[in-house]
Parts: sequence; C-alpha cells; structure tokens
Amino acid sequence: MTDTGVSPGFDVAFERARTVGTTSAHHLNAAGAALPTTGVVEAVVGHLRREQRDGGYEASAAVAGRIGELYAGIARLVGAEPDEVALFDSATTGLRVLVDALRLTGPGRLLVSRSTYVSHALHLLTLVRERGLELVVLPCDATGGIDLEELERLLREGRGDTVCVAHVPTSSGLVEPVAAVGALARRHGARFLLDATQSVGQLAVDVDEIGCDALVTTGRKFLRAPRGTAFGIVRRGLIADLAPSAPDVRGADWTSDLDWSLAPSARRFETWESSVACRLGLAAAVDELLERGMAATERHLVAQGERLRGDLAAVPGVTVQDPPSSRSAIVTFTVAGLPADRVNRRLASDGVRTVSVPASHGQWDLGRRGVPAVVRASTHVYNDDADLDALVQAVARLAGQAAS
Repeated sequence: MTDTGVSPGFDVAFERARTVGTTSAHHLNAAGAALPTTGVVEAVVGHLRREQRDGGYEASAAVAGRIGELYAGIARLVGAEPDEVALFDSATTGLRVLVDALRLTGPGRLLVSRSTYVSHALHLLTLVRERGLELVVLPCDATGGIDLEELERLLREGRGDTVCVAHVPTSSGLVEPVAAVGALARRHGARFLLDATQSVGQLAVDVDEIGCDALVTTGRKFLRAPRGTAFGIVRRGLIADLAPSAPDVRGADWTSDLDWSLAPSARRFETWESSVACRLGLAAAVDELLERGMAATERHLVAQGERLRGDLAAVPGVTVQDPPSSRSAIVTFTVAGLPADRVNRRLASDGVRTVSVPASHGQWDLGRRGVPAVVRASTHVYNDDADLDALVQAVARLAGQAAS
C-alpha cells in the first residue's frame, strides 16, 4: 500500500502524541467528531475548575479577553473580519438562526444542493410548507457536483433566489464548486448561504474567494474542538439587513417599553448563555490549526482520502460510493451483501471507528442515488498509515467473508 508520508508543515507523530484517543483505536470518524488534543481538553477542564472555584460569571469575566481572541482567530482562519463572526452551540442552530433572519416568504425560491444535510433540509422544507416558498433541488453534473449551467439558468430568471449549498456533504467526500456558485450568485443578485460543517478544518476556506454571504460550521468535526461549539460568518453587507427572529440580551439592547436596538455586528445573532469552557476549547483548537497551517493540513488530508479510495476500490466486493469530484478526507463505501450499519459494527469490534450514514440523513443525495446507507471513514492529522491499513484490511476480511 502507498506510504502517504508526512506532509510539510507538521509532524503526524507530534499530533498523535497530543491526541490520547490514538492509543485506544484507529479513529477514522473525524467527520462525526474528531479527537481533540490534550491542549483543547485542558482549556475546557481548566475553565470548569475556575467556575467551580470562582463562580460562572466571575470566571467568564476573567477570560473575556481570550474569547475576544477567538473571534479574531476565526476571522483569520476563514478570511473574514472579527465583527462578522457569531458563535453558536451547533451548526444546526447557526443555520436556523440565519435562515430565519432572512425572513423568506413566497413567491421566493430556494435553490439547494443535493448534498444538503438532513437537519438543514428539514428546516428549509418546513419553510416551504408554511410560507409558500418554492424549493428547487439543483441537479448534478458528471462530476457529482452542482450543475453550474442549470444553476445559472435558474438564477437568470431573477426570482429573488436564496442559494443554500453544503460545501462537503455528510454522505460522501464530494467537494462542491462553491467559488463558482458564489460568482454566479453575485452576478445575478442572489443570496448565498454556505454550510461548511464538513469543510472548515480540512479544506482551505476563504469567504472572499468563495463569495458567500454567510457561512456556518461546527467545532466538533475537523476543527477538533469540543461538542457544543460552532460559528457563523455574516458578511458586513448583509448584517444590517438581517434581524434575528428571537433577539437575545447578548445581541440586543432593550431601550424602552416597546423598542430595542440590535448590535451592529454579527453578535446580534448570538445568545447570552453558552459554555464558556467549550468556547475556550474552540479557541485552543483554532490556534492549533493556525499554527499547524491550513495548507499543510489540507494536503495531508486530501492525500489520505485519495489513498483510501484507491485501496478500498481494489478490494473485491467493495464499492466506493464517492462521486468523481471527491477530493476530501471523507470516503464512503459499501460492502456487497452486508448492510452498512453491520459493517460499521464489525469494524468497531476490530478497533476501527467509522460511522454508517443512512439515506435518511441525505435523501436528496443517497436517496436519489438509491443507496440505502454508506460506511463513512474520515481521517485527520493524527491518523497514520497503520490506521489506514487497519481499515482496508478489516474491510477486506469482511468482504471476503460475505462473499464466501
């Protein structure tokens, strides 16, 4: 099997040394929840101890400066400005808050990618049902990504469109052509909301280059931050046009009996209550990624994904389910004669951690392809050749047993 080596810019052995979970299993589920570093965990636990000693409000006041640095770090990571950053408890919350703030009504139209995640899709479908919006699921081209010619044809109609795209889906390693989508949206005056849940932390993401009006991502996946963390980017040109449907004391000032004013920044979309400890963990994770380097991280993860696709495709009875334009660390596959959830459980018993993604998590993708479920493996910088070998060898054993 191909030796992926160590990408310039960081040391895999160093990443493994500060990642406790690498000693207990072959963890290939970064797209679900990646393993945090010791530094991230210490940031969280240290603040909890401070809360235990001093009280929650007092502990929060003591680290206000560090939280301020988090906004700056996020902005640096994705090419935004600190006042364009809003912190959330999950990407689902962030997407819901921002979509609701758009105040979409019929006869407006939603143009959405087939790669849309279930939680976001269900929210959009609810709006379609209740507000008279029209929803168009964009077709794919030969690469598996959005058909850009069809998108442009629809945008030319000038129907007050909002474009919602998942950069990388939960159901495959596809990377959507988001910069091209952004260029088309700008050309035709459509708003463009990007779900970057599976891309930030594994692929270089720059909101200026992509041209999105807003972006949302989670902390727990490729950023290696704690669960319960997420952030959004709302470009300055859009902030003033959006008002949260449920203003909170964090982002609004109650000025008189019947009036209030909203914060001029993206803080208007935040809530007062949050896990300060987890946000400190997010800050540590962002700092570590910036130190390691996004370019080196992307090179390493894309190379691992390519290697896994090639090795798994060579196993008799295994079908790699990723479309041609999959250049990410996410790899999906099926084993002939074995349901995906059973493959996932059998791999877990061999110490290889993956996840099974059912069609109900991506009906516009897996459902339309007629694939009931896939096994998803996703690597990170702490994975070495032994981890990838363990997966391929375990899958080969299962495929051989199923065929016999």
